[in-house]
Amino acid sequence: MERYRIGLIPGPVRIPEEIRKAWLNDYASSDLEDEFFALYRENQNLTRRLLHTQNDIVITSGEAMSILWASLKCTLRPGEKMLAVSSGLFGDGFADMAESFGVEAEICSFPYDDVPDPERVREHVLKFRPKVITAVHCETPSGTLIPAQCLREIGEAAHEVGALFVVDFVSSAGGAPLDVDASGIDIGLLGSQKVLSLTPSLSVASVSPRAWDVIDSVNYPGYEAFTGWKNVPEVHYMPYTHDWHAMKALNISLNMIMREGLTSVLERHEEAAKLCRELGREMGLKLFPKSEGISSPTVTAFYVPENLTWPELDASLRAKGLAVGGNYGSLSGKVFRIGHMGSQADLELVREGMNIIRSEIMK
Repeated sequence: MERYRIGLIPGPVRIPEEIRKAWLNDYASSDLEDEFFALYRENQNLTRRLLHTQNDIVITSGEAMSILWASLKCTLRPGEKMLAVSSGLFGDGFADMAESFGVEAEICSFPYDDVPDPERVREHVLKFRPKVITAVHCETPSGTLIPAQCLREIGEAAHEVGALFVVDFVSSAGGAPLDVDASGIDIGLLGSQKVLSLTPSLSVASVSPRAWDVIDSVNYPGYEAFTGWKNVPEVHYMPYTHDWHAMKALNISLNMIMREGLTSVLERHEEAAKLCRELGREMGLKLFPKSEGISSPTVTAFYVPENLTWPELDASLRAKGLAVGGNYGSLSGKVFRIGHMGSQADLELVREGMNIIRSEIMK
């Protein structure tokens, strides 16, 4: 489906008209122009405000998976230990990625409809003593969000054994409460196509001084490596030509968030999520997470109704111009998702989309 009237996909989300304007301009070479490096620095500062951090910000070209790979390859060598704290598909994926290049990876596993228990995580950490611990703030396929206190306690456990704490908040940052520094996050991972409402063009990471020490020691030389991005605005040099259009779009997006106000943006996401779940309950949809308290304000996961298959429901919704999200792995065909993040955290859009779902499942 190339085009649709109503988009409630959990990323890439709809791109607002104001942000689209970034692609209408022509720009010179990002490698050579002072204006680009000033833009890079401004985007770093705005991102620090978004994430509540004093850490360095690295902004690279490429879809968010590139920064996930970078977070592992830049901090781990073959034979070293990594613990993946997982309650979902992407949490498990961290372990698969690490094992692919020789890392000894273990998974501290929890049900996909739940969130991690920090005390059990700590017990695993103290026993295994990994070099890196990973977690996923919002498991998009499951529609779950790790609560702030839980995230903080996992970060404390990581630092207790001297491990780096790496957190994927690709689908939550900007739409859910997040404090990188208070959570002890050493490397935080953000993508452009979720709450930021851009194309899947940029990968963003917050990097702590502790993380830089490890990154410098490992000295991974690959294309996605962090190393060459440490002092970009100061040295006016990058490992490759950047996507100036996407960086301008990022600047517009971040400034739109700041104009609205971070508190107001979070409230808008909460209201959109609440409406989505209320309307879902009214039509008999069952929430996938075990409780609404651990559901993400950026995405809602519902079970596919028992009287329908996912292909049937998906086809009927698309025929009405509505696109929502299917699922992956063990949730494929069983759970579908409503993305109310970024530009899609809009009450009227959510109401219109949910009314279409109602009309199709209550025929």
